[in-house]
Amino acid sequence: MNLFQNLRADLATYEGKWGSQGFWVMIVYRFGRWRYTIKSSLVRKPFSLLYKLLYKIVQILTGIELPCEVPVGRNFRIDHFGDIIISGYASFGDNCIIRNGVTVGLKNICEKAAPCFGNNISIGAGAKILGNISIGNNVDIGANAVVLKPVPDNSIAVGIPAKIITKRSA
Repeated sequence: MNLFQNLRADLATYEGKWGSQGFWVMIVYRFGRWRYTIKSSLVRKPFSLLYKLLYKIVQILTGIELPCEVPVGRNFRIDHFGDIIISGYASFGDNCIIRNGVTVGLKNICEKAAPCFGNNISIGAGAKILGNISIGNNVDIGANAVVLKPVPDNSIAVGIPAKIITKRSA
């Protein structure tokens, strides 16, 4: 999809609410991704400078860090703003929801790898997901959970350190 198709899809994810700070972050994120499609580095440089300026402004206004290097799937939603830090090494599948106070990042500075999330993920407020781990599909991560180990499909991760509970099938 192109920049405007992605922005329309993001706006639909935010139910048409332009004032959602998560949507502001997605606008800057999409712009940052789009600038890489400009082939000429000379033409791309002013757009890169504008992206860096907008990234810093939106980071200050919302308290959300979402670098454009992070691949995100469809319907990526930042449900509550503030104190959200996402490493540039992370990746997200489709239908992921992140709430306030979430950190997704490196477990230690020597290993440049962050979590890789599947589809249909819900991350509760204050959760910390760290290290070179995989989070499967259909996973809920509880509020304030500290996840340091892989989480299989159809699971819930809760507690410090997180304990993995298999979801019951309905």
